Amino acid sequence: MDAFKKGWFSEINDLWPGISVSLEVTDVLHREKSKYQDILVLDTKAHGKTLVLDGIIQCTEHDEFSYQEMISFLPLCSHPNPKNVLIVGGGDGGVAREVVKHPLVEKVVQVEIDESVLEVSRTFLPFMASGLDHPKVTVNVGCGFQFMKNHSNEFDVIITDSSDPVGPAEVLFQESYFALMKTALKPGGIICSQAGTAWANLSHVSETLTHCKAIYPVAAYGVASVPTYPTGQIGFVLGSLNSETNFREPIKVFTDKQLDDMKMRYYNDKIHRGAFVLPRFVDKILTNNKNNHIFEKSLS
Repeated sequence: MDAFKKGWFSEINDLWPGISVSLEVTDVLHREKSKYQDILVLDTKAHGKTLVLDGIIQCTEHDEFSYQEMISFLPLCSHPNPKNVLIVGGGDGGVAREVVKHPLVEKVVQVEIDESVLEVSRTFLPFMASGLDHPKVTVNVGCGFQFMKNHSNEFDVIITDSSDPVGPAEVLFQESYFALMKTALKPGGIICSQAGTAWANLSHVSETLTHCKAIYPVAAYGVASVPTYPTGQIGFVLGSLNSETNFREPIKVFTDKQLDDMKMRYYNDKIHRGAFVLPRFVDKILTNNKNNHIFEKSLS
């Protein structure tokens, strides 16, 4: 009671009031203030290397794979032919690492605004940053907004791996951003964005989904378990320009051997379907929120 132990990192943020995630730290590997944010890399006792941006845990070596696999394969396996993929953010490289595993993906373009995150990840987080140097991946340092304004009708899937809606990432949760992604998609294209946890900030989840619904004929909210995120869960908003898309039923289903060969540790087709089965209190809010003209049919 009333004790924050020395040698522990505690994440405290107004986005999840009254909640703190704490990790015992064995070493501070790196800290700097980049042009955009505070960057901290820790070595922790129970969760390995940990990346922290602006005081918020982005990923830990122990459980990062669940987030990276789900934000990548929920949209990829909902698209019939995801050849060209754009990743906005994701400077740690984890999403790129997962996206290139999908056998139909031919080209991945990544746009990260903070070059320091790329450099720090390559140095201290190679288990994720390996994705940045895959031959299918081209990394651009710059603004995702500006990049998409200059690349219309180009991508089958756009994945936004952003930090939480504070600082430089705040604009990535607005309706204008969902509209801009639409212009960069090919016909039938799909988007997937990090969208927070319903357990700590359901109003934020509902608002983000509303923005997505305003632009895309089919939209849905799915979840994944990530123990070191507040409440142990994170969600994703998905939108499709194809009115026949059913996010709950993956188009591409992998065998156990294929999943093993791809070194998948969290995702499979059962997890995919289950991601869109929401608790009643969440489903009620999301299916009745403002501008709810169309919601994912499988959840209605």
